[in-house]
Amino acid sequence: MIFFSNINKQYGKQLIFVDASFQLNPGEKVGLVGPNGAGKTTLFRMVVGEETPDEGEVSVPKKLTIGYFRQDVEEMKGRSALDEAIAGSGRAGDLHHELEALHQALEDPHRAHEMDRTLERFGHVQEEYEHLGGYSLEAQAREVLHGLGFEDDQIDGDVGALSGGWKMRVALARVLLGRPDVLLMDEPTNHLDIESIIWLEQFLKSYPGAMLMTTHDREFMNRVVTKIAEIDSGEIVVYSGDYDFYERERAIRESNQQAAFTRQQAMLAKEQRFIERFKTHAAKAAQVQSRIKALDKIEKIELPRKRHVVKFEFRVPPRSGDQVAVIEGLHKSYGPRVIYQGFNLTIRRGERWAVMGRNGAGKTTLLKMIAGAVQPDAGSVRLGASLSMGYFAQQSLDVLDADLTIIEQLQQDFPQDGMGSLRTLAGAFQFSGDDVDKRIRALSGGEKSRLAMARMLYNPPNFLVLDEPTNHLDLATKEMLVEALREFEGTMIFVSHDRTFLRGLSSRVLELGGESGRDRNPLVYPGSYVEYVRKMGHEAPGIFS
Repeated sequence: MIFFSNINKQYGKQLIFVDASFQLNPGEKVGLVGPNGAGKTTLFRMVVGEETPDEGEVSVPKKLTIGYFRQDVEEMKGRSALDEAIAGSGRAGDLHHELEALHQALEDPHRAHEMDRTLERFGHVQEEYEHLGGYSLEAQAREVLHGLGFEDDQIDGDVGALSGGWKMRVALARVLLGRPDVLLMDEPTNHLDIESIIWLEQFLKSYPGAMLMTTHDREFMNRVVTKIAEIDSGEIVVYSGDYDFYERERAIRESNQQAAFTRQQAMLAKEQRFIERFKTHAAKAAQVQSRIKALDKIEKIELPRKRHVVKFEFRVPPRSGDQVAVIEGLHKSYGPRVIYQGFNLTIRRGERWAVMGRNGAGKTTLLKMIAGAVQPDAGSVRLGASLSMGYFAQQSLDVLDADLTIIEQLQQDFPQDGMGSLRTLAGAFQFSGDDVDKRIRALSGGEKSRLAMARMLYNPPNFLVLDEPTNHLDLATKEMLVEALREFEGTMIFVSHDRTFLRGLSSRVLELGGESGRDRNPLVYPGSYVEYVRKMGHEAPGIFS
């Protein structure tokens, strides 16, 4: 279907691909992995013709339809979210919007003189639209948008009024509705909540076309893909299986390569000793020359390339009192929408609360009230004795100084600590080498999130309030964070859509919106997320297995 044959690509001195080959076959669902800067986005751009290789060939059949979901969404305004989504559904989408324009022309008295021509065009467009199944398109669009978390008022409202994250969901819906032969998906789970992620999993698993996808969500990758294509040091290596299989197989290959390298080095050293010992002996001259020629022909085995992930170890936070936060009689509304009505909860030292609930259930609002960023309408949130709180949300990025570099920000925050410790901290959050000299104003949203998290956790408070802490973290950093937080001796309450994070850290679950997802009675489950899923039969409120 799509072939990459011996491609080479270089940006300045940086080699991206070196004689790399890869093919995507009909119906295959392939996860694309590799460190930042390895060339994943470059590969996507080559498929759609936005870039070309320096050498080699990228072969894409002309009649192949390709849907490309990317992170940079163009401007959206002037029509409903529904119409914006339909606009991406290929020929049927074009006809849908032409029919709307023709309807308006037929109703416009100033265009009465065009009536015959408009009616004739309307008949042709309507016939083709019906032939393509266009009249079911709006229902399909609503189904996809509902699956991605939209309410009806958002679907029919002005797309320009939506936040950037919701516009990303509209862009995703537009690509899915196009039903292309090949889906290129660059981080499709960013900006999605867990309910939408689970819906998207089901959609993609039943999708008949081929797919090439990057994602930092391990669980999502495991459930959707059947192959992994790894880009590393210019090569593309394919593994038949999910992400867990790839990790195990990669470890075995590395171990085998390390053993083969060690054996070869021992053999080369033995041969070199023979050559050195007898190179001046006339009687051994023929043997020496023979071995020199043999060594020249041997293909040298390289050491396996190691992914360097810096382990981060928490300093021990000061001990808090037994009652960390006591919430009593909490009421909170936004206009006519009631979020909390007489809510009570006690958070005790050492507990790790995962807060779950559908969009609008009040997850972020609860965390803001605990952190003091929002006041309740009635009731109280009392924090316990000897408490130091760390609150992480997207707003945490506002406290960074845009004029400083990463290392300057850390030096300003922790003036008593040495450069070595601060570089280790930066490295644990994937800022290595010259990265620490980047100015904060030049960082992406994900990089700023990582820096804000690093600053908060270096001298950890004893109460962590975390709102989507894993957004924009790559797999390696995310798993480092989960491992580090397992050792954290304080108390946590967090919102996360990442099931690796939920499974690895929670000891209590608070499900907002009640068991049905419709009433206002929060459900307190006195066990971990794993136990909650087993007991409730669903992975998130409103999602039933």
